[in-house]
Amino acid sequence: MVATESKLALTRRARRINRELDATYPDAHCELDFASPFELLIATVLSAQTTDVRVNGVTPTLFARYPDAVALSAAERDDVEKIIQPTGFFRAKTQSILGLSQALVERFGGEVPGKLKDLVTLPGVGRKTANVVLGNAFGVPGITVDTHFGRLVRRFGWTSQTDPDKVEAEIGALFPKSEWTMLSHRVIWHGRRRCHARRPACGACPLARLCPSYGEGPTDPKVAAKLVREGPRA
Repeated sequence: MVATESKLALTRRARRINRELDATYPDAHCELDFASPFELLIATVLSAQTTDVRVNGVTPTLFARYPDAVALSAAERDDVEKIIQPTGFFRAKTQSILGLSQALVERFGGEVPGKLKDLVTLPGVGRKTANVVLGNAFGVPGITVDTHFGRLVRRFGWTSQTDPDKVEAEIGALFPKSEWTMLSHRVIWHGRRRCHARRPACGACPLARLCPSYGEGPTDPKVAAKLVREGPRA
C-alpha cells in the first residue's frame, strides 16, 4: 500500500487502474487454447514454468490422441512424456495430468467439476489452476495469482503479501467479484507486455500517474516503447 493511503483511497486507485487496463487491453483473455473444461485444466497444469505459446504448441497433438479424461487416464506414460516434453518438467507434469485424469474418472464420472473445493483435490491442481478453469470454462469469478499477477499487484501497492492465497484474498477485497476473472487477464497481459520483471516500460505505461513504482524502468518514452511486447510469448 502507498504510504498514508487509506483503504478507501487504495480501493479507488485500484479500480482506476483496472479501468485503464480495460481500455488498454480490451481484448484481454486466457491465452491458452482450449475447447472444453478438460482441455483448459490440462493446459493450465502444463503451463507451469513455461509459456502459453509452448503449451499451445503441444496440446493439439495431446488432445487429438487423448480427447478426454477417460482416454488420458489410460494413456502410456512414455507417450505422454514425449508429447509434452517441450513444456519442461515433463515427467512431473505427466504424473499430474495422468493422476488428475484418473481422479476425474474415478470420482467425477470423467467430467471436470465446477467447484473450487473439488478442483483443488485433483493431483497438480491448486487454487491458481482451479480459478483459471472456473473463470474461463465455467464463468465462475476467480483471481489467478500467477507470477505476473503477484509481481504487478505489489508494484501497484495493492498488497505487500507474497503468499498467493493472501494475495488473492487482499486483491479480491478491492474489487467486485464480477471483475475478478477479467482483472486477472488484464493484469497478466500488462505484465507480459509492459510491466516486465527486470525492465518495466514505465515511459510507455498508461498507469504511470497511478503507479507508486513508476521509475523502476526507463521513463523516456522512446526507450520504453522499445520494451513493449506483444502476444503471449512475452
